[in-house]
Amino acid sequence: MATRAPREDNGGRDHEVRPPSVGEPKAVAAGVAGVAAGLSAGLSQMGVRRGARALLRVNQVGGFDCPGCAWPEPAGAGRAHAEFCENGAKAVAEEATLRRVTRGFFAAHPISELARRTDHWLGQQGRLTEPMIRRAGADHYEPIDWDAAVALVADALRGLASPDEAVFYTSGRTSNEAAFCWQLLARAYGTNNLPDCSNMCHESSGVALTETIGIGKGSVTLDDIHAAKLIVVVGQNPGTNHPRMLTALERAKRAGATIVAINPLPEAGLIRFKNPQKASGLLGAGTPLADHFLQIKVGGDLALFAAVGALLVGWDAVDHAFVDAYTVGFDSYRDAARSPDWAATSAATGLTREQIETLARLLADSPATIVCWAMGLTQQRDAVATIREIVNVQLLRGMIGRPGAGLCPVRGHSNVQGDRTMGIVERPPAWAGAMGEFFGFTVPGAHGYDTVNAIRAMRDGRVRAFLALGGNFAAATPDTAVTEAALRSVDLTVHVSTKLNRSHVVPGRVSLILPCLGRTEADGDQFVTVEDSMSAVHASRGHLPPASPHLRSEMAIVAGLGRALLGDASAPTPERPALPWADFAADYAVVRRAIAEVVPGFEDFEARVAGDGFTLPHPPRDARRFPTPSGRAVFTVNRPTALAVPPGRLLLQTVRSHDQYNTTIYGLDDRYRGIRGGRRVVFVSPADLDALAIPDGSLVDVVSEWADGVERRAPRFRVVAYPTAPGCAAAYFPEANVLVPLDSTADGSNTPTSKQIVVRLEPVDG
Repeated sequence: MATRAPREDNGGRDHEVRPPSVGEPKAVAAGVAGVAAGLSAGLSQMGVRRGARALLRVNQVGGFDCPGCAWPEPAGAGRAHAEFCENGAKAVAEEATLRRVTRGFFAAHPISELARRTDHWLGQQGRLTEPMIRRAGADHYEPIDWDAAVALVADALRGLASPDEAVFYTSGRTSNEAAFCWQLLARAYGTNNLPDCSNMCHESSGVALTETIGIGKGSVTLDDIHAAKLIVVVGQNPGTNHPRMLTALERAKRAGATIVAINPLPEAGLIRFKNPQKASGLLGAGTPLADHFLQIKVGGDLALFAAVGALLVGWDAVDHAFVDAYTVGFDSYRDAARSPDWAATSAATGLTREQIETLARLLADSPATIVCWAMGLTQQRDAVATIREIVNVQLLRGMIGRPGAGLCPVRGHSNVQGDRTMGIVERPPAWAGAMGEFFGFTVPGAHGYDTVNAIRAMRDGRVRAFLALGGNFAAATPDTAVTEAALRSVDLTVHVSTKLNRSHVVPGRVSLILPCLGRTEADGDQFVTVEDSMSAVHASRGHLPPASPHLRSEMAIVAGLGRALLGDASAPTPERPALPWADFAADYAVVRRAIAEVVPGFEDFEARVAGDGFTLPHPPRDARRFPTPSGRAVFTVNRPTALAVPPGRLLLQTVRSHDQYNTTIYGLDDRYRGIRGGRRVVFVSPADLDALAIPDGSLVDVVSEWADGVERRAPRFRVVAYPTAPGCAAAYFPEANVLVPLDSTADGSNTPTSKQIVVRLEPVDG
């Protein structure tokens, strides 16, 4: 049965309001406190036996891939018996919970009431148990059987004026097999409208890396992290977002590596790490990680790396043999990399010349450097240019295709990289022609909608059906009011989900919830595969009994819809390609054989995925071969331009709390930042609060200012004096997503600029 969530801070979504308490931020991550928090989540949601059964299978050979982050596992004997972190335990507990959302729950709670609940409350109600439909004009979801639900979707899609009036969204937790079949379904139906969560996180990385090294993925392995001599962690909070990365950083540090942290906020995980896998970590003082902390201003990263590159060129700290043999564009880059304008660089970065020169000297002296980054970079206006500038610095030093060196975009969701490899992208992948030939249809050539353009198309009436394979589109996207109105405007919304979330309570005219198996649950004798952040592909097999007998796997749902919409190979029609949907659903190995035929790097897929799995080829890493038009890595010229911030305004970045993974909110605490019992807080430096005459602890409306003149307001946030970079502020998403304008996107990638929002703070009465 569903359980009632605790009282919480919800900013007016309903009447249960309690202000958070604020303490001192922590200077150490994990340790006993992390173990206790992870175990507490498991026990409260799963129970002792079920929890132990699940956690001992996480990230193990023969077990299931953690439904949290995409950080890779060590191979073979290097894998711990408890190969999970605190937040991994919370992710498993959320999915394997004993709480259930039944038809009785939906009968008792109208959609209009659920829409007033917080995201945390919705998620805490438990697992969905059977298909539900909201019929036109109704305020309740009611049960519908599977056959009727699938037929309804197929009929609605056949009734559209064009396949391009449908959008097929995907979350990064979808398996390789389901993702491949999802894009196959969309393209066989006739559209490339395949937005996904990559559009909102690492799209900027993919664009920049494809332009410069020819492949939109990082160039390092876990062994490279362990062997690096210098690791630069920029725009990233691994202690919360990928905690197992701290173990790899600790190993590198103990082998002699220097670590530099570059971020507007000091983060506990990069200050000191108490490894919960070791007695010394639980009982001792832990390992200091970052040797240098550069507290950069939001959006100052491009200016920083441009200055560093100019210093390296000026010092002739250049690997000329590598540059001459493997790159193009160096002369133009060198000519543009004049001596930095130190006044402009200092204004943009908030750093001193000495700090920047220290970083440049570390890079000049290091024989093996890795630069890691995450959404702190990718969600800026100049994200693509910034990542290209990081590539420039690494090319100058010859740090591609060298052990212990390279480029490391750290992905979020556990298979977000695999989704893209499987063709979840709004333009046909390079192998689309081979897929069409293999299955006997012509792949549409026109570019489809990415996430931002999908919202615009729904808003403007050009999309009439929205289908989501996983995820929480309404909460993950920018400009909340616009996005929710867009979703409500379409004729049909369909959500393949494990748990109740925000997207279910902003339904289209007709809305379906199709409940699916989670990673932790047994799917007969089937298994699926995923790809981690470092291009390693491995199997995932759940073992827990399903939460309900009415659940279907993602593969079964996709194949069932494909069969209803397009027909099956056993019963072809003249109008549509005959695809083997029934065979796909019956045996996922059939899907893997198809993938092996059309997707490069997956040859002999079924045999190679056994055991630890395999690592996909990466030509720059493996052979210093760059699949760019010139066949070489590309230097680029990227000129920093300051973002105008009027007096009395701040640059806001959205961040996760420690009790959160993306839009899944585990609890209302942020232990490392000292926040307990609430989420509507805005972190501001004491100096800025003094200048604005706003007392610490007061309530403010956070109002974003954008060129369109529309006022976007996040009401009643508690101000928290915090050691963030002056001129900057931070607040949690999804609560602050309302402040991100739909049209404020990164140049070149169309990623929402959730890390670079001009805001003002308006005090309100308590």
